[in-house]
Amino acid sequence: MFIETIKPLIAQHGYLAVFCIVALESAGIPLPGETALVLAAMFAGATGLLDIKLVIILAAAGAILGDNVGFWAGRRFGLPLLLKHGSKLGLTDDRIKLGQYLFDNHGAKIVFFGRFIALLRIFAAFLAGVNRYSWGQFLFYNATGGIAWAVIFGLGGYAFGDAFEHVAGPLGKIALGLAVLGVIGGWWIIHTQEQKLIVRAVAAYPGPLRAPEPAAEKKAEAKEPAAAGD
Repeated sequence: MFIETIKPLIAQHGYLAVFCIVALESAGIPLPGETALVLAAMFAGATGLLDIKLVIILAAAGAILGDNVGFWAGRRFGLPLLLKHGSKLGLTDDRIKLGQYLFDNHGAKIVFFGRFIALLRIFAAFLAGVNRYSWGQFLFYNATGGIAWAVIFGLGGYAFGDAFEHVAGPLGKIALGLAVLGVIGGWWIIHTQEQKLIVRAVAAYPGPLRAPEPAAEKKAEAKEPAAAGD
């Protein structure tokens, strides 16, 4: 259904369709950005009416831009909402600190590899913002992940056409299945080790949690490094 809807968009609007669909998906709107990229690449390979280099560049640019929109939405609105209403869902300050602690220790992997997994591709940037992940680190791993994703799927669609489309679908489902298993495994570890992890998280982030004022946020961001390791 999605494919039949996207095909005419790719044929009529080409580069703009790829950029917009990928950017909107990355910002948190559930659209088939990966499908749009593969179809545009296939169209470029079959007709020569699109330049595959521009398809890849615009897909990567859309991914990076959309993810940054999602990141700042999570950074600006996610934490204040959790601090105000999180207790209704059992998300105490200590558990919010636990989320920040886990993201700070594994955030680079989530941001980079999330680009290749369906659900994480939509929500990883927002979660990074909510969990106060460093924007400098986010930008670096997000950009490298977005470029790698665009190159792999763009060149794959361009070189292998329909065959790659048939392979990409099952691979995406396998990746999603592994991600679900990872979430379940992670939940089990956190559930059984929660108190020990919370002690570490509280020690790492002492004091009460507060959503920063916009001016303080800008000042803090100005001090962040452009990129850093995980």
